[in-house]
Order: sequence, then structure tokens, then C-alpha cells
Amino acid sequence: MSIPQEGGGPVESRDQLVAYLESGCRPREDWRIGTEHEKFGYRKDDLTPLPYEGECGILAMLSGLRDEFGWSPVTEGDTLIGLQKGKANVSLEPGGQLELSGAPLETIHQTCEEVNQHLAEVREIANRIGAGFIGLGAAPTWTREEMPVMPKGRYGIMRRYMPEVGTKGLDMMFRTTTIQVNLDFASEADMVRKLRVAFALQSVATALFASSPFLNGRPNGFLSYRSEVWRDVDNQRAGIPAFIFEDGMGFERWVDYALDVPMYFVYRQGRYVDVAGQSFRDFLDGRLPGLPGETPTLSDWADHLTTIFPEARLKKFIEMRGADGGPWRQICGLPAFWVGLVYDDAAMAAAWDVCKHWTQADRLALRDAVPAGGLHAEVAGRKVHDVAADLLDIAAEGLHARAKASGFDRDEAHFLNTLRDVVDRRESLAGELLRRCETAWEGDVSRVFAEYSY
Repeated sequence: MSIPQEGGGPVESRDQLVAYLESGCRPREDWRIGTEHEKFGYRKDDLTPLPYEGECGILAMLSGLRDEFGWSPVTEGDTLIGLQKGKANVSLEPGGQLELSGAPLETIHQTCEEVNQHLAEVREIANRIGAGFIGLGAAPTWTREEMPVMPKGRYGIMRRYMPEVGTKGLDMMFRTTTIQVNLDFASEADMVRKLRVAFALQSVATALFASSPFLNGRPNGFLSYRSEVWRDVDNQRAGIPAFIFEDGMGFERWVDYALDVPMYFVYRQGRYVDVAGQSFRDFLDGRLPGLPGETPTLSDWADHLTTIFPEARLKKFIEMRGADGGPWRQICGLPAFWVGLVYDDAAMAAAWDVCKHWTQADRLALRDAVPAGGLHAEVAGRKVHDVAADLLDIAAEGLHARAKASGFDRDEAHFLNTLRDVVDRRESLAGELLRRCETAWEGDVSRVFAEYSY
């Protein structure tokens, strides 16, 4: 969610930064599920990406959702850049990708209902203005130069800075999308257990949800180009940090890590101040070159935490960040996968048993292999599709144990069915897309819009 964060008052010590994260601890009965997903919009008449302005554009989409469905506007200056309703938000990614940041909900049934409602609203407004939306991990046909630029101050700073620290940052910003789930923890020890499972197994989720085999109108050599992009965006703020698996991991260790990640910006009086590459540690000491003499607020810290991009991310909750954007049927599969694995103690212990013997070298090698190899990559002598099959069985047991019923559904395990199909076929959506491109589409990647849009 790329809107200014609300964190609180002045920061006077590092201990406050630690306490900020620790304040996320919640008893099990208060654990919630927050599902986020991004999608590409396009003009139906010529299959070009939606600009911000115009009758068929992002502003028209946001205005329609606001006026027809009771969303409140989120503005930057006088510019409409997002929407809010209760604890849910609709926001814009740099290339116009429309993101739903869902409310924290108790069950996957509820979060799936929220997704269904949102996509129905989007489709109604989109049809009215001549637009379509599609969920894929990377823009299938558009060049980087064709992507529109959204009028948000933070993106201007990132657009300037990204090429200084990696080769694929602009592709990440403008031409990729993701599905994400945000989950709670009970204590520091519980956070550490969940974060270790999250980092170790994130590449398995990447393989299951791979959906970005196309770029510039042709196959790109990967199943998850989105995941490949993250290998060279900015390695100071991405990847799998080794310290997660070391003795002493806890809130303080994450704070020290985050303090060493270079800043992007500070939000002041409705505008973003460019401090890219500067140090939050200097900010704590009042020595930030971009804002000399000023010290941070907890809101600045909350903002800074949104600019750290490892495979899983700790804030007041844990974000699972490994999945490509995907079709309607897969969006609810991601929370089912992770809730099943980490919201039941026995399931989480079983999931850790699957990967606890992996070394950091194993984890990094898997991370490097999955973008191209997907389910057929290997880790510690096993194929990823076999690891995924075991994890889906564990997740199902975890969801059975939660026993969150709704209507005729005795629990949430059926939301895993789309992922079981992937494993049974040993073929992610990316493989399906490549197969159709080679056969029915006769090499015409643009056919994906007609067949896979929401």
C-alpha cells in the first residue's frame, strides 16, 4: 500500500522503533488476514495501458469507484491517487497498476468475499469506460516506455534513484504486479518462527503462483519474470537476509537491519522530500542532509518500513511477498496457503520441519532457480513440486484445525484447490500461458487479454 503511513509522534530513541514493531503482537483470537492484489488496466479498443487522465483512464476508474460504491478519496495535493473505505484501500502503483489493500479480516471466506466485491466493482466501472483489467505478474506486451507514470511524489523519487542501485528497478515499478497476504503474530518468538518459515518457503509460493512468462509481446525465458526482476532491483533492500535464521533474531535485529537500508523520502506538509540513499540513522541523530536538524516521527519510520523489499517483510504484521499477480481464482489461494501453514501451531511446526535443514546457500540457490525453473527447480535434492505437495497437505491440516466454517464450507481448505491443481499438473499459470501461446494463439501474446482478464 503506497500511501503515507500513520505511525505517531516524535522518535527520541531506537527503543521506540523496536516498540513500534512489538506493538503488533496480538493474542491468537485477534489474528486477522489482510489480502492485497495488484492488476493491470488497459483500453479494450487497442490493448494499451490505462493513462492517468482521460475518459478511459485511471482517474476515471477511481472517480467511478468513489461515486458509485461509496469509497472516500485519498489525495496528494488536489490529485486523486487512491480510495479508502473502512480499513481497506485502493491505491496506485507507479505504472497505473490498481491495488486493493484489503481490510484485516477473520477468515479466508471473508477476505475472498472482499476480493469478489472489489473485482465486481472494478469490472462495472471498467466496462462503462471501455477498460479491462488483468492479473499477471508482468505486463505481457507493453514496453517500459509505453507505461504511464502516475502523479505520486514518491514514485518520482524512486524512478530517479532506482537505476543507481540496480538494473531492473524500473521494470519492478512499472511492469510487475503481485498478490500479498499480511498475517499477525502473538509474540516476538512467534514472529521469529513465522518469519523463518516465510523466508524459507517464499520461493515455493513463487513457483506455485508464477504467471509472468511474457514481456514485450513474447516469451521472456522465465516463468516468474516478476521474481527474476527482484534479483536486481536494489540488493540492499531485497532478498533473503541471513540474520533471519541466526541466533539473536528478534525485533531489535530487524530494526538494525531496517536502519541500514537507505531511505527514499520523507513526507512533509503534503509533499515528498527526496532523501534517496541517505541514512535513517543520521535522521535519528538530526543529521539527515535532506532535512538538516530535523528528527523523525513514528510516521516516518512507518513510511520507511514500506520501502524495504525482502521476500517477506516485518511491520506490525508479516507480509508474504513472493507471489505473482494472478487471475481471480488464485487470489484467494495465497491467504489459504500461508494461513494454513502458520496460523496453526502444529502446521507451522510441520512446515518448518520441511525446510529447517536447508542452509542459507540452499535458500539462495532456490531463490535464484525458481524464476526460470518454477515447480521443476530443486532444493536440497527435492523437486519444488514435491515440496509444494507436502506443504499443501500441511496447509490443509492447518485450515481443518482452524475450523472456520461458512455456509456449506466446514472450513477454508477448499481455497487450496486451485493450488492442488497446479501441483497435480506440475504446471503453474505461466506454463499454461506458454502452452496456449505456442498452440492456440499461434505466438500472439495479445490473446492473453481476451482469455485471462477479470
